[in-house]
Amino acid sequence: MARPAFRLYYRASQGLLCPVLVAVVLAGCSINLGSLSPSSEPEPAKLTSQSNIASLSETIKNNANDPQAYNMRATVLAQAGKTDEALADFNKAIGLDPGYGQAYANRGLVYRQTRRLDLAMADYERALSLDANYAPAYLGRGLVYKARNQPAEALADFNKAISLAPDNAEAYYNRGLLYQGQKQHQYAIDDFTAANGLAPQQAEPLLARALSYLATDHPKEAAADLDEAVQDDPQNPQAWLTRGLAYERLGDKNKAAGSYGRAINLRPKDEIARTGFARVGGKPGQSYDTF
Repeated sequence: MARPAFRLYYRASQGLLCPVLVAVVLAGCSINLGSLSPSSEPEPAKLTSQSNIASLSETIKNNANDPQAYNMRATVLAQAGKTDEALADFNKAIGLDPGYGQAYANRGLVYRQTRRLDLAMADYERALSLDANYAPAYLGRGLVYKARNQPAEALADFNKAISLAPDNAEAYYNRGLLYQGQKQHQYAIDDFTAANGLAPQQAEPLLARALSYLATDHPKEAAADLDEAVQDDPQNPQAWLTRGLAYERLGDKNKAAGSYGRAINLRPKDEIARTGFARVGGKPGQSYDTF
């Protein structure tokens, strides 16, 4: 997903870390939360097993003209990665009920995630024409604007989504990324904090907030967020890499080496992690504390 340009500038004494932090922040800003909150984009419960698809197919067999059944199966198919089948079901749902706003928004989500942004925009616009207060469609359209590098339009839609659904964690998260991309870090931190409060045990808002803390020279706060992020998602190489940087900034080379090492184990070709590991004196085969 395209982001606004994001560059950081530091005092000369921190010059060694400048290019590393810039690269980490750019990578961090590319995170996309697929479904952080049930209120983010309209997705029913994640029931992706074959048995659930079979059950929904049986429902459709017995109710061949029920648009809600097609919308539900389409959502499950999309979550299972069966995009073409999902789109066929969304098309059927809309064909049966041209005023079915949620089906347009759900189909728009599939189009957006498969980079068909014009089609996604058309579906979100249609959903909003049917219900001008449908928060998930504002979020979805805002993400399309964000992908098109139209930050002002994206911000307006995220603001609207939040005003209509204040419990929408993904809207706060994505608005925070927008602020972060514009170097408005305090606003970004506030939004990531809201997202974390609404969707605890999700690593992405914590990682994003840590990046803004690092950008504003608060490595201690960043390290605390990253401690939690790697426990919530221990297979996230970006979180471990950023944690290595935070502890390097704090002067804890042991934890920094351990964190960089975990990032390398998860993503062996990551040159930033390898460079960081070497910079703090890390040696292959040696054990390091991570906590």
